[in-house]
Amino acid sequence: MNDHSRVEQLIGRPPQSAFDVVVRDGSGDPVVLRNAPFLDDGTPMPTRYYLVGPDLVRAVSRIEAAGGVRSAEREINDTEITMTHRAYSAERDAAIPTNHVGPRPSGGVGGTRRGVKCLHAHVAHLLAGGNDPVGRWTLAHLGDDYDVLDGLIPPAPLVDLIDKETP
Repeated sequence: MNDHSRVEQLIGRPPQSAFDVVVRDGSGDPVVLRNAPFLDDGTPMPTRYYLVGPDLVRAVSRIEAAGGVRSAEREINDTEITMTHRAYSAERDAAIPTNHVGPRPSGGVGGTRRGVKCLHAHVAHLLAGGNDPVGRWTLAHLGDDYDVLDGLIPPAPLVDLIDKETP
C-alpha cells in the first residue's frame, strides 16, 4: 500500500495537502507526517508535523485526557514554549516560496503562538527532529505506553520516565 492510501486509512479521510512521511514504525508504517504549508486548495496549513501512528496517538490521547495540556503548561517554562513556537513557525515558513502572495499559515506548534494546544503536535515535532520541551515532557509521561516508541525510524529521543500515574 502506498503512503497516501495508508495515511487516508490512518486519519479517516483523504489527505488535503502534500506531505512527507518523516517518521515510520519498525514495519514501515507512517507515524509522523511533515505537511506542506498549504492545503491543496491554497488554504494555509499551520500544522507542519502531524502524528498519525495509531498506538502513539492513543497513548498521547490518554495523557491529554488526564489533564496533560494544563500540566505541561504549568511545568514547562513559558519562554521555552515560546521559543519552540517561534522555531516551528520559522521552519514552516521557510518552506513557503519567497514569491508567495496571499494568506500564510500562522502560529507555532498546533497553530498557536502561546502555551500548549495539542500534545500530539508537540510529540510529532519532537520525533521529526525539533527541539520541543513539550514533546519531551509528553514522552516522559508515557508510563506503561513507552514501548510505543520502540522501533521508530528515526529513533525517538531518550527521556527519563516520570514515575507517576497521571500527568
